Amino acid sequence: MRVALIAILAVVIGLLLAIEVGLRSLFGFGNPLIYIGDQQIGYLLAPNQRTRRFGNRIEINEYSMRSAAISKTPAPSTLRVLLLGDSILNGGWWTDQTNTISSLMMRDLASVRADNYQEVEVLNASANSWGPRNQLAYLQKFGHFNAQAVVLLINTDDLFATAPTALPVGRDRNYPDTKPPLALVEVWQRYAKQQKSIPELQAVQKEAGDRVGINLEAISKIQALTRQNNSKFLLAMTPLLREIGEPGPRDYEITARQRLKDFTNAQQITYIDFLPIFNANTNARRLYQDHIHLNLQGNQLVSEVMRRSLLQILSESNTNS
Repeated sequence: MRVALIAILAVVIGLLLAIEVGLRSLFGFGNPLIYIGDQQIGYLLAPNQRTRRFGNRIEINEYSMRSAAISKTPAPSTLRVLLLGDSILNGGWWTDQTNTISSLMMRDLASVRADNYQEVEVLNASANSWGPRNQLAYLQKFGHFNAQAVVLLINTDDLFATAPTALPVGRDRNYPDTKPPLALVEVWQRYAKQQKSIPELQAVQKEAGDRVGINLEAISKIQALTRQNNSKFLLAMTPLLREIGEPGPRDYEITARQRLKDFTNAQQITYIDFLPIFNANTNARRLYQDHIHLNLQGNQLVSEVMRRSLLQILSESNTNS
């Protein structure tokens, strides 16, 4: 009897070890990206992280960017572009490091060898659910890294984004602040354990006032900081999947979109609205990973359109200088 129990225990332990190894090696569980809180930014990815999730490589550099390590100041022969965004730009677990919008843009820009630059760097400063106020705070804290151009990529929901807060860090399963002891523990916490509500966060999400106006003001400040550093500014916005085709954006979104268009005209901001571009695609739904995030095809389209616009802005700058 005792021998049988030991044998059963050995089998169970062996099975658990096999599952643990499989979860780590095949899916990357046990080594999630962790977050840190910040008083101004709200939260950002902890610096200097590397992991694989579902086979996709993810690298976070010393400035909490989804980019390789960089020097604070680029070489004179380097064209540097700073991208600011949220989970769409970041790419999340479903996007390999080589297939993020920033990586695709960097390869595209390098292939055309803009002007006489010998190297091209496209930096990816982003995090899940960031809005214009988070992105402004990041720019205020870290600077623009001597980039010749700053690109802000938002989506329709970002026009209604709330104030930065660190409340989700360590309390929401999607924003862990420590590594789990086991891959099995992470799977249980992520998929089986009930997510506790965060009452204080619910209050933040009910922020009153003119959110669209507040976020447009944040974009205006990003533009001002960019101009102060003699850099070019490009703004782009991707639509939600449900905005594609008919019936199109909801009434409140149409109003917000018009405010954004009027704002960019008044501020003389180069603006790319991807809604008509996506609508012109014969099968726009194939560009999406889910209801908001893009897949590789979507990233490629966004990267290509932004690259063309960026090269035009930089070319005009060189012509006028």
